[in-house]
Amino acid sequence: MNNSRLRLAFAGTPAFAATVLRRLIEHSRHSVVLVFTQPDKPSGRGKKLAASPVKQLAQDHNLRVLQPLNPAGIDPDHELFTVDAFIVVAYGLKLPGALLHTPPLGCINIHASLLPRWRGAAPIQRAIQAGDKETGISIMQMDEGLDTGPVLAQVTCPIAEDETGASLEIKLAELGSECLLNTLDQLQAGAITPRIQEQRLATHAGKITKAEAGLDWARPAEELERMIRAFNPAPVAHTILNGLELRVWQSTVIRNEISAIPGTVVACSKAGIDVSTGKGVLRLLRVQPAGKRIMDIGEFLNGRPDFSKKFPVSVQRI
Repeated sequence: MNNSRLRLAFAGTPAFAATVLRRLIEHSRHSVVLVFTQPDKPSGRGKKLAASPVKQLAQDHNLRVLQPLNPAGIDPDHELFTVDAFIVVAYGLKLPGALLHTPPLGCINIHASLLPRWRGAAPIQRAIQAGDKETGISIMQMDEGLDTGPVLAQVTCPIAEDETGASLEIKLAELGSECLLNTLDQLQAGAITPRIQEQRLATHAGKITKAEAGLDWARPAEELERMIRAFNPAPVAHTILNGLELRVWQSTVIRNEISAIPGTVVACSKAGIDVSTGKGVLRLLRVQPAGKRIMDIGEFLNGRPDFSKKFPVSVQRI
């Protein structure tokens, strides 16, 4: 294929995908001619239908948008698929097998991990939760499997000690956008040799449920702190302390060993709420009571002065 402008179809739904689409529209010499995204979904207290970030961006640039309800609604034989490549970023629907081989350059996926590590729905959160020191972006030629296709390009990204799911997603979206533009040019020029993934190194990044975000205080404090960062901004770690439901947005590990039942509030001040765990103490720094906004601990205690009176008067440090 020569160096003429490629015609691209794009499929994606959340803000991560919108970042990539914006870069394609505004900084690529190639042309996006068709966009797929998930159907509008109820949002907010009023449950009004809301368009996805990808749909909003596509409409702002007068691009044609299709929103099939399921994979059966994607017809690979449609005349619209006279494109050179199909770019897929966090779309949320599995593509029909026949479509994977329809465009001359195939279907290309941006995945937010260093494949084969963290195949699946939640690679960003799982990397933080596991304590990985680095992650990255993989540009992959899609096949029928779950993130199993040959890798066309990769770029690494360190995971900071205070990294959250939100902050890492922003970094990886920008890295992925830049990597995709370079990969498309190299792929068009025939300058890429796809690399087959090593199956023995694969790990699975399963979808995260709200139930999984409940804090199990029998776990070590370090694991809980990583979990809180990984699940920020969604689904957000949550717990019940002193009879009060709390979402936990920020914490830090205190390495004191306490002879107290895990889940016991052992200290409470404007510096934080200290909770015993299976190993060490976790200090909560920012919380959100049910129906309230996010607040630091000083503000929280000002509104709940009785909370600080409920933890044990004396706790043995060991």
